Parts: sequence; C-alpha cells; structure tokens
Amino acid sequence: MNITLTPEWRSLLQHQKRLERKHLRDLFAEDAQRFEHFSAELDGLLVDYSKQRIDQPALQSLLALARLSDVESWRDRMFSGEKINISEDRAVLHTALRYSDFKPFPDAENDVMPQVRAVRKQMRDIVERVRSGLWRGFKGDAIQNVVNIGIGGSDLGPKLATRALSAYQHPNLHFYYVSNLDSAHLAPLLEKLDPRTTLFIVASKTFITQETSINAQTARTWLMAAAMEEWAIGKHFIAVTSSPGKAHEFGIPDDNILQIWDWVGGRYSLWSAVGLSVALAIGMNGFERLLSGAETMDLHFRKTPLEKNLPVLLALISIWNTNFLGAETSAILPYNESIRHLPAFLQQLEMESNGKTVSRDGEALTCRANPIVWGQIGVNGQHAFFQLLHQGGWLIPCDFVVAASSDHPLPGHQAPLLANCLAQSAALAFGKTEAQAREELTQAGLTEAQIARLLPHKVFAGNQPSTTILMPSLDPFQLGMLLALYEHKVFVQGVIWSINSFDQWGVELGKQLANRLLPAIMGDQAYDAQLDTSTCGLISYFRRHGHV
Repeated sequence: MNITLTPEWRSLLQHQKRLERKHLRDLFAEDAQRFEHFSAELDGLLVDYSKQRIDQPALQSLLALARLSDVESWRDRMFSGEKINISEDRAVLHTALRYSDFKPFPDAENDVMPQVRAVRKQMRDIVERVRSGLWRGFKGDAIQNVVNIGIGGSDLGPKLATRALSAYQHPNLHFYYVSNLDSAHLAPLLEKLDPRTTLFIVASKTFITQETSINAQTARTWLMAAAMEEWAIGKHFIAVTSSPGKAHEFGIPDDNILQIWDWVGGRYSLWSAVGLSVALAIGMNGFERLLSGAETMDLHFRKTPLEKNLPVLLALISIWNTNFLGAETSAILPYNESIRHLPAFLQQLEMESNGKTVSRDGEALTCRANPIVWGQIGVNGQHAFFQLLHQGGWLIPCDFVVAASSDHPLPGHQAPLLANCLAQSAALAFGKTEAQAREELTQAGLTEAQIARLLPHKVFAGNQPSTTILMPSLDPFQLGMLLALYEHKVFVQGVIWSINSFDQWGVELGKQLANRLLPAIMGDQAYDAQLDTSTCGLISYFRRHGHV
C-alpha cells in the first residue's frame, strides 16, 4: 500500500496547510485547557505534548492513519511471538525479558519464560556474589572494578542505565564501558586498574564482533600477564552471548556464560543479561524494578486505546513533524546529568531501527522515514546550539526530559535546573514578537535609534514544537518506563512507514569493506584491484605514517 495516496494522508496534508498559518500562540489562545487536552500521565511519568504544532482534528487524522496501517494488529503480532522481523525470520520478544507473570509467554506452545528465568537466576547469583565480596579474583581479592566490553546495544543501553542510576550504585564497585577499537579507550583504563580486582563482562551475541573481540583479547592478555594461569580467566571474565562455543574457546567456563537469544535485538538487549553490569551496580532487586517499569509501559502500550496510548501518540507526533511539517532532525535534551547518554542511546534505537528507504516488502518508501536524532545535556546545549534553535530558522522538534527531584541533591541546584528546562521549552514555543521586543527595549530606556538598530536581533520567531517528559525522580522504575516508551514509539513509527524496525543491514556494508581493507592497511598484501583511487591513496598515507 502506498500510504501517501490514501485519503488519510491527503487529509493530513490539508491539516498541514491549515495549521501552517497558525502559531503555537494561537493554538494556546484558542484552547484554555490545551495542557489538559494534550498531556497524559502514567504512574508518575508525565508526557506534555501541548507545545507540538497540532490540534484535535489533525490528531484524529493521525489516529486514522495509525488504524489504516494496522498498528494494533502489528502490536499484537509482536507480543504473540510472530516472526515480524521478516528479513531475518525472527520473532521480536524483548518484552519477554521484563514479563513478570507466571503464565507462558508468548503462549504455551512457544513459552520462552523458563529460559529467561533461568538466566535471570544465574544473573542474581553472580550479582549477589560480586556485591557481597564472595566473588574473588585469582589472588583472593574481592572485585572492585567491572569493565563492560561491548559495542552498540551491548554498550549504549547498559552504560546509559548504569550512569542514570548512579545514585543507587554499590559504593565499593566502579564501572567502566569500553567500545571503541581505538586503543586510547582501553589502554588508559588498563593502566590504572588492578587485574586482581577487575571483572570483565564481554557482551557480544556472536562473540566475534570485531570491536568487542579485539578489546576482549587485549584484556585477556593483560590479565594473563599478571595471573600466568589459564584458570584465572574464570575468575575475571563473564560472557553474555548466544555463541557459548566461542566463549569456551576464549577460556570462559560454563557458569560464567549467560545466554541471549536471536529474538532479542541488540538495541533492545538492555533487559537481558546484557544488563548484567547494571544489575551489579544497583543490585538485582533494583534491576528487576527497571524491568517492572518497562513492563508497565508494555502493558499500557498493549491495552490502552490509541487515543490515550503514549507510545502511539509520540510516534504520530514524530510522523506529523517529519512527513507533514518537514522536520529533518529531532533533538533529545535531557536536563539531568545522570541521563547524559540518553541522546546516544536513542540515536541507535531510532536511526538503526527506522533509518531506511525500503519497506518490509522490499519496495521503495514513498515518504521520508526517520529524522536525524541528536542532542546533549540541555543546560550545556543552551550555551552551544540553542541559539540556532531559537533564531536559526530551522524546524527542529525537541524532547525535553527531566526529573522533578535530583538524584544527587545539593542545595540551590534543582530549582534553577527545572526553571531552565521549562523556560527553554516555553521560549522555543512562544518566542518574542516585535511588539514585545520593542516594549522591552523601551522599558530599558533606549532611544528610538538604538531600538531600531537592536530590534531585529531581539525578535524570536518561536513556534518550535517540543514535548516535555517529566519524571518524579530518576529511579529504576521510571527509567524503565521511559526507555520502553521510546522503544514502542519507534515500533509504531516503523509500522506506519511500513519498515522492518528490527533488522540493520546498513550496518553490514562497512564491516565487509573493513575486512577487505585490513590486509592492505597491515601491509600484508597488495591493494584490492577494485578499490577506488581515494581509498588507495588514504591507505598509502597510513602505510607511510601509521603504526599498527
């Protein structure tokens, strides 16, 4: 189905033409209860989308588009365990990882819960031994440092959650994340850590991912230089993988190998044993609270009508901004320092899932799909790129994310933080008119000549759409809800765009080329005859100046 030729799509184009003549100031003036009409709360998580450039008629047309795309049917197919990842012939069951009922899931015939619970029990045993000091290194020392070695979802999710929940972290454990092949990531860490007290978690589904394998082998060599005995590997390495044979070859014993499955995509793997470092940081009970928050959002997504369904509403708003208002990027602006890795996490979640131009049926898309996702800590952004947001002339929808209470409270910090967050969303929405700017300059005592000179610089167009997501506090439950909210948002977008959101073939091409280039860079063989002159010239430079 070409969705752009449907009556629902044409209706939305008419709404776009109607609304382009309206400013957010007008929309708020027309509806005194706009906040109540365009916000919703779930277990303390408040989503305010009243500053989006949308009204009820447009929203109803977007909901009609969702129904036309069979969002509810696709949602049910995902939860039922159907292999909706068509290109890889896989089910999509990351929601099983946070399922807490004792009933089979997804059904009695295909129940995955026994294996999920078995791995969770294995995680609990490891977590309790490490956190209590019973897990000892090769010299009998308690573990003090945990290094997670992974890439993509095996790095971004655990790193985000560990940093986000630092207020709940074990006081005697320190956590590090290594992902980059550049030795500058791992080498300084190894220089300061003690091999006797360091535990490595190697998180890789295949256990042959290049970045993870090279970093893990370097860590192994570093450990063996101190321990001198193969049995020490079992004291200092844990594997999270679907390839236990490869982990055995590395020297990791069975008890230290935690399984993941092909129905868990990398960017959805935080909830699996890939989240072991998070569980080590906040305890298994805390990790299960994280799962509980995600499950709460799962139940909301699964049972709530589309009109009040938070992931559906966020997805529809993003589609409206991208396909009808013409936004090419979307900014993620967390104001809590502890969730500073949220933009990077959502970059992978959104752009790796829906950064495609081909439908799940192999046809070219007839509309643009996912925008470019970017962002950073909001307060820092105010002194960097917010100038462009306010006066640069680009349409850039923003998500402001903040907790009402500080997770690391100091007197005098939280109220100004919240004031800045709320002020920026309001300033982006409403701007400052020429009349307001003139009045302000007049009140400041400027002459007419001075006002004429400054006035153009003091006008803010406003009308920049944003959503504000507020949490009562940054705790495991709220974080779980927040991340699952975005997961399901991405799924709904993929359904409407007719995209398979669970494969990532675009990642593979660069890996294949890298394997072809490596021998030439190493100087082991002549250049590939099919290489372009630019790549050959760059390799030649590296051979002259590089050190491998």
